[in-house]
Amino acid sequence: MRTRLTTRLGIAGIGALIALTITASPATALVRPAEPVPPVGLTGLDPTGADMPTVGGNLGNQHYSGLTDITKRNLKKLAPAWRTHVSAVAPASDDTGQQTTPIVVDGVIYLDTPSGGVIAVDGATGDAIWKWENSVFGMSGTRRGVSAGDGKIFTLAGGNRVVALDAATGAEVWAVEPTGPAGEDLGRVGKVATVYADGVVYAHAADGDRGAVVALDAADGSYLWHFFGGPKRGQEFTGVDGVTFDASATWGPVLPDGTDCSEEGGATSWMHGAVDPELGMYLMTFGNARSCTSSQNGSLRPGDNLFSSTMVAVDAATGEYKWHYQSIRHDVWDMDNVHPPTLADIEVGGEERKVVFYGSKSGHQFVLDRTNGEPVLPVIDKPMITDSRQNHAATQPFPTSRLLPECLVWEKLDPENIPGDPWRGVPNYNGYQPDAEGNLVFNPDSYVAADEPFLTYPEGHPSGHREGCMYDPQWDLPILSTTSQNGGGDWSNHAYSHSTNLVYFPYGANPVAHYNGASANGLRAIGQYQTGGILAYDASTGEVAWRNHLGTDMSHGQGPLATASDLLFVGQIDGELLAMDAADGEVLWNFQTGSGIASAPITYEVDGEQYVAVFAAGSTNPYGASVTQGDSLWAFKLGGTYTTESGSPEGPDTAPLTIRRPVGGAPVAGETVGNTVLLARSSRTDDTAAARDSVSTNGMQPTHLRVPVGTTVTFRNPGAETFPNFPNVKAHCATQFFEGEFDVELQPGETYEHTFDRAGEYFFNDCTDPRPTGKIEVVLEPTEVADALTFSPSRLQLGDGGGWLSRLDQKVTARFEVPAGYEFEGGAQLITPLSTNPVEVADVRTTGSWVTKATKRSWLILRIDKADLDHNVPEGATSLRFEANFLHEGVQKRLTATADVTVVK
Repeated sequence: MRTRLTTRLGIAGIGALIALTITASPATALVRPAEPVPPVGLTGLDPTGADMPTVGGNLGNQHYSGLTDITKRNLKKLAPAWRTHVSAVAPASDDTGQQTTPIVVDGVIYLDTPSGGVIAVDGATGDAIWKWENSVFGMSGTRRGVSAGDGKIFTLAGGNRVVALDAATGAEVWAVEPTGPAGEDLGRVGKVATVYADGVVYAHAADGDRGAVVALDAADGSYLWHFFGGPKRGQEFTGVDGVTFDASATWGPVLPDGTDCSEEGGATSWMHGAVDPELGMYLMTFGNARSCTSSQNGSLRPGDNLFSSTMVAVDAATGEYKWHYQSIRHDVWDMDNVHPPTLADIEVGGEERKVVFYGSKSGHQFVLDRTNGEPVLPVIDKPMITDSRQNHAATQPFPTSRLLPECLVWEKLDPENIPGDPWRGVPNYNGYQPDAEGNLVFNPDSYVAADEPFLTYPEGHPSGHREGCMYDPQWDLPILSTTSQNGGGDWSNHAYSHSTNLVYFPYGANPVAHYNGASANGLRAIGQYQTGGILAYDASTGEVAWRNHLGTDMSHGQGPLATASDLLFVGQIDGELLAMDAADGEVLWNFQTGSGIASAPITYEVDGEQYVAVFAAGSTNPYGASVTQGDSLWAFKLGGTYTTESGSPEGPDTAPLTIRRPVGGAPVAGETVGNTVLLARSSRTDDTAAARDSVSTNGMQPTHLRVPVGTTVTFRNPGAETFPNFPNVKAHCATQFFEGEFDVELQPGETYEHTFDRAGEYFFNDCTDPRPTGKIEVVLEPTEVADALTFSPSRLQLGDGGGWLSRLDQKVTARFEVPAGYEFEGGAQLITPLSTNPVEVADVRTTGSWVTKATKRSWLILRIDKADLDHNVPEGATSLRFEANFLHEGVQKRLTATADVTVVK
């Protein structure tokens, strides 16, 4: 029986309130449910059950469910029960993409739509109950979740508004634009998930120059309290330890022009917080300082810059400061740890401790005591390299147990070493340049030498130079380091399992180069592989228990869900939903949703049946427009029978991801520029002083050259013969990575020619300054071979004979007749009607016979996994196209052939 949560915090509503009564944009009610009931299970630390009433699962953000009907033993029976295209529900739109994690209350799913509205969906059937959009003040675009309580759903909307909707009908109850007691601007509340607890709604402002966490009365939206990450000048705080301090003093003095860096930018809260009902605390994380003059320039804000890159605990009722823990002092790297805090009661050294897990981008986790903010697991203050221009802190806190590598790997350039270590550094950054064998070795006379007069190294530093390690300093020149403002755990939620005592940590590998003026808080090195995975660590020791490097970035909303049956559900940006063994990380089950996943899965129970659901809407981080966008809410149960339009339970494979960080600009056909690349120039015609010896990222002209196999490309360091007025005056390089095809240094006027005899992407950059980066795309135009492909039989029996989604080792067999004189080289794949992502051929065998002594006939026997093919082809008559690479008289060729088949499912 559900218990109505009626206990209130007893806070008086004070301060300014801008209340709006809007009737112009009511929700579209499709089905009127029974009277709403408040969320059950809104506790800090208990596992969720039939419902999952917060975006964190419970108020402690554990993403852990006590449901156990779906197990490792019966997982093969897990299949889709329904799918709802939420944008198609009236009022319909064609919007796609969203970062929201759904919640479930009394069997109803509530979530943000791609347009920024809110929809309520029946958890058993997928039928929409109501959908809300507002055309008067508009909606906020990127959304990360709604909250529920007191019969309402709380969301955000245009004009910095917090909105309460009737949970039963979607009708607007109130809409406010929060301001402080004296009318203070509290920032832009348009993105972060709201949190409801005991009659209070918490909203976080981000994106703007300054933003607060604000608490509102759930009854009417009236102001209760707020807390800024950037304190006002002279503002003092007294913590649970009795110590009083002036936080503004950690930002240095007010500048001569009156600018106060603590109030000018940054230190905003990008993700929702956690509630500890037992201690009566709200725990929130604040981001990096971005003020005076940029996020990567700390010269005008000396000091630790509280409360940037800091977790802060306050009284949930009053907002009174309790304690803080700063993960990075004087952050000039955008390495803030802003993921939702995860709370747990665990045993450490034989003692029960109330802890919070804190830290994400940095690739380590602080395990802190929730009562006072002190570390529970050991932390050391590590001496750091400092730059006198930056006002760096001399030390930074590091947990003794680390989750991800602390430094880059400078791996040898070699075609046998592709893609290599996930944390490999791009050559020429930090002065690591290839020797004759392709080994990347530090060159003290490279561009980094200009910084040396300003650097101080800790006593006993092992190398005496910057190796690409955490918090390496920078100024105007790019210094590559790990993890990244887009790596580590970034903002994906974590999960804590009561069963395994493991914390599950999704991560991205995406090293970044910092320098003053770098956009987006740092340059993710062009040409590097942007990958990631998930790991688990022991909550009581901090030691990594297992790691599964899945190969796609997992740090931008791909949060895991743990269950009491020791399963771990997690989505990927390539559209795959995975079920993993929570004990060792083995993938046990996978399902293709058809669009990218940038939210956490949920699980709930309706009428005694357990469901797993995920919102597959797509996003952009870090793969940009290559991510397949969508609007699909999927739900799964044991024995589900839903099938898509193709007759398969799954959606088609998503489009190929641009895994390597791309160069700028569209591809340029080689013949239009004489198959010539100009080094260190961003224009082929601009003969000006500003254009010479370019250090911009598009300082190879063109940045993206496309040529056919066999083309000879000329690399030119343009001198006076090309630009008579302002030729390049420095030597420049073309260093190809990571294969190491070529590495040449050219003086002004010199050229180098290279013939590309294999298809592929060939990135290269400059040794003088590594930012200018180009790519040669070498392509093979397929040659059609008529009547060479046959399937046996041509009637393909696909589908799932077991009545549920299975992964049986079944194959489709085809034969390709190879023309005389051609030798198979690799790259065998099928092009299917429903996906732009080719299906890899699982197994290729060569067989042959001789018609005469002088004539040899050979065939490729192709075996394709049914599970890979099924969801990418429609039922009925269709065509499949085969492509592969061959050698013919020593020259690489690509052959293709098409066959007609009939698909039965």
